[in-house]
Amino acid sequence: MHDDMQKQLRGYGLTTAQILYRLPDHPQFLQTYIWQDYDLAPNFPEMRGFLKFWQETLDGPLHSVRYVHRKLISATEWRALKGEFILH
Repeated sequence: MHDDMQKQLRGYGLTTAQILYRLPDHPQFLQTYIWQDYDLAPNFPEMRGFLKFWQETLDGPLHSVRYVHRKLISATEWRALKGEFILH
């Protein structure tokens, strides 16, 4: 089984973050960075880890972060099948 599918079955959902940051040489300008990964709501440990890395390592100071989160698989989407239809 693919690692992404295993994460989804453990409750992870797809998180996309739009990160606005200031350019180090021109702080009046904002630049956009899009980050996307599987993460656990509501604490978002993966996104928080990335933002911590950003603040400790990169020169561009953060301006703002907007994010959306969506579980791609939920418990109601799985059901057992008791039959099979064969065509042709």
